Amino acid sequence: MSTPIIGFICGSLRKESINKTLQSALMGRVKAAGARTIELDLGAYDLPMFHGDLEIPKGLKTLMADMEACDGIIMTTPEYNGSLPPLLKNAIDWVSIQGKAPFTEPVYGVASCSPGPMSGIMCMRQLNYILMRVGAEVVPTQVGTGNAKSAFDDQGALVAEPSNMLADKMIGQVLKRISQKK
Repeated sequence: MSTPIIGFICGSLRKESINKTLQSALMGRVKAAGARTIELDLGAYDLPMFHGDLEIPKGLKTLMADMEACDGIIMTTPEYNGSLPPLLKNAIDWVSIQGKAPFTEPVYGVASCSPGPMSGIMCMRQLNYILMRVGAEVVPTQVGTGNAKSAFDDQGALVAEPSNMLADKMIGQVLKRISQKK
């Protein structure tokens, strides 16, 4: 069996995003579990705000090909006013009008980090629902990480519990399901 490729999509473009910190920590764990990782930076695909009358943006085909090249995709996302950030929802909407393969082929994991104690739980629920609506297989364990200032050590490793345990469980579920599909 070939080495699985896990893509990471962050719903934030901010340089100092706590969700990018979470993404980096999860990428390290995925590598330690024996998989390859790639970052699918939504800022690099130049997707305008979705509008049905617009032409298909050039970056969309690249994003779709990058997603389809992954055996699994883990999305880390902030929660904005109890919901998904527009960046992530916009990308999902653009991809979904062109085809289902970027959603139906990889196995998905969902994670969120917040400065407060609620860990992005509302956003993760909505993201899980949306991904399932477009045909994605989402593993049941999600990684919610609240109180971000104390959730990571000085090197950016995730140390907070139960997030630490949930990260290992989610990654295990993603990798197991990928191996079952091959």
